[in-house]
Amino acid sequence: MTVPYTFPDATDDWQARIAALSPAAAAPLAARARTAPLFAHAYAFHLNFRFGAMAPADLLAHAARHGLTGVQIHVEDGEGASLAAMTGAELAAFGAEARRLGLAVHVETSSTEPADLARTVAIAHATGAAAMRCYPRYEGRVSQIMARCIADLRGLAALDPEGRLRFTLEQHEDLTSAELVQIVEAVGNPRLGLLFDFGNMVNAGETPLAALAAQGRWVREVHVKDCLVVPDRGGWAHRACLSGEGHLPMRGLLVGLLLLGDEAPQVRAFGLEEEEDYFAPALRFPNEGPDPHIPARSASFTDPGPGDLAARLRREVEAAERQLGVMRAMLDEIATEAGKQARS
Repeated sequence: MTVPYTFPDATDDWQARIAALSPAAAAPLAARARTAPLFAHAYAFHLNFRFGAMAPADLLAHAARHGLTGVQIHVEDGEGASLAAMTGAELAAFGAEARRLGLAVHVETSSTEPADLARTVAIAHATGAAAMRCYPRYEGRVSQIMARCIADLRGLAALDPEGRLRFTLEQHEDLTSAELVQIVEAVGNPRLGLLFDFGNMVNAGETPLAALAAQGRWVREVHVKDCLVVPDRGGWAHRACLSGEGHLPMRGLLVGLLLLGDEAPQVRAFGLEEEEDYFAPALRFPNEGPDPHIPARSASFTDPGPGDLAARLRREVEAAERQLGVMRAMLDEIATEAGKQARS
């Protein structure tokens, strides 16, 4: 018989965490859970962008139809129809449509290389986006990757001299929370923070709640997903799954994230990034040296697998729709528990 793998954070008691709050602390948690800014994330439709007919305008329509706050979209989502492939007039039209629908636009790139940052900032400006996410994808020793990333990100101030954008650096499977914080502090740009992904820290040998505790002061945006944590050569890989069916303490993470910020919520966007079947191997290991080597890797992609592609594309859309319902139900649960505590 195969014994299911037990991941340390999977048994987090989120209700006990709320019960430990004072009524004064619980009241804003309840309010924030009811008004959390939910964003449609393009990766939830990754296969439809790659193999179907989905285009950036369709993501706007999806977000508007479901009453979301905005969209988080990679500049290459949609390939030939992507933001990166659009003319200046087409980018302006995309931004105008987002504004007409009352949606915020946050753009993303899978790099910190200066040319990629410059291109993505230009796209952000052309669409009227409010924020931009990036992450390093260099091969090399961790110290080398960090040094290059710091140098890259110091260039953001010159790319956006009027301060029109907020920037986030995402933990993306290779660097630890402490290393990310060190990068942000070294860059010294007050408009740069961290994007917290619910599962990417496991590949760097961290558990989600510990990673949130380490990153919390700097977290500005979030990617929400669930995954199964898979032992891999002494470290942890992750395989994304339907939200609520994996190892991640989703409610506990939501509670911690919603509590960030004293006078106002610190997290500006909760991106719904359902990634069913996405797989990422372990990149950090308990027995590694003080300056381990990170291998070369591509930007994220999901294998559609064998079989009926049209059926797989439909399943992806259904999973994205389902995640929205799961997230809203979880937020309702948190609001209810926090409301009870606020009245105690």
